[in-house]
Amino acid sequence: MAYIKRRLEESVRRALERNPVAAVIGPRQCGKSTLVKHLREDTVPSVYLDLERPSDLAKLSDPELFFSRHKDKLICIDEIQRRGDLFPVIRSLCDDWGGNGHFLVLGSASRDLIRQSSESLAGRIRYERLTPFLISELDGADWTKCLSRGGFPRAYLASDDDESNEWHESFIQTFLERDLLFWRDFVPETMRRLWKMLAHENAQMINYSRLAASLGVSDMTIRRYVDLLKETFMVDVVPPYISNLGKRLVKTPKVYLCDTGLTCALLGLKSFDELYAHPAFGGCWEQMVLANVRGLYPDADVSFYRTSAGAEMDFVVKKGQRTVALECKASSAPSVGRGTYSALDAIRPDAAYVVAPVEETYALNDRITAIPLSGLGDIFA
Repeated sequence: MAYIKRRLEESVRRALERNPVAAVIGPRQCGKSTLVKHLREDTVPSVYLDLERPSDLAKLSDPELFFSRHKDKLICIDEIQRRGDLFPVIRSLCDDWGGNGHFLVLGSASRDLIRQSSESLAGRIRYERLTPFLISELDGADWTKCLSRGGFPRAYLASDDDESNEWHESFIQTFLERDLLFWRDFVPETMRRLWKMLAHENAQMINYSRLAASLGVSDMTIRRYVDLLKETFMVDVVPPYISNLGKRLVKTPKVYLCDTGLTCALLGLKSFDELYAHPAFGGCWEQMVLANVRGLYPDADVSFYRTSAGAEMDFVVKKGQRTVALECKASSAPSVGRGTYSALDAIRPDAAYVVAPVEETYALNDRITAIPLSGLGDIFA
């Protein structure tokens, strides 16, 4: 399988140049290991450990001894969340060795879930988040294929839809039956049912009480399960926009699955044609826009705007001192209604766009511009 250059490559290189430890985090199977193996080809001598391999785990029976023997190499450690006890050792050795670029660690859990790293490596580590493929990484990509297969490399690059669907089913099963068991007090069957329900509610405001009643568990259990899905990058929770304008804004967050291909798999949709005919189509387009915004602007604040009077904006993206409003329309001839303009009047963004499957950028009017997915990389230009 040919390597596809990832946008994060240069950021990881800079992180190693400027920090003793660089971390690449993101969902399982999004390409972290492939990215690091590619970086190793043109960097200093390195050693690679995959903590899911018993043979590599055995090498770390005395981690200080092993790391010290490879002091002059870049030490790459995959699935680092499985050995949180390594972080104090890494901190101590980095302080002794001085300089930068000693360790490159990979994890399928967020920095908040890997608490040991934030406590032990404060000031010594830089986090970089890798996502499934962005549209900008897939030169000349067919958006319909991206939407139905999603951006996980093996799913997107599969020879046909059947192979892609098989990969998604295997991914879901592996996460539920193996990865999930690494975290305590979770029932795989309950999580599967919740995950499927979230797929049906993709791009909608989350109702914890209704989900809890449907599954026969407490609100707190649902919140804990959703938190785990969020911290393992399986879902994204977008908060409502905060305003001091006195508007009656909704306060409930919206929930999105991390990848449109997973959404389709959980809904039993096996091709773009099946997705296009399904009510989930619009939500999946919105979901793909969000995934690309997250990948392109990892430090941006993303929220949504909605009032009880019907004013609505799908995403409000704030980066530095600039604010951009994004409305998502899964139509080749997009248009917006009164609610969108009411939201613009309240938010007063620096720029506003409708993101749609159009071939080129053009102005709808003097207030809002239609752009394709590939245009998202220019919204803060």
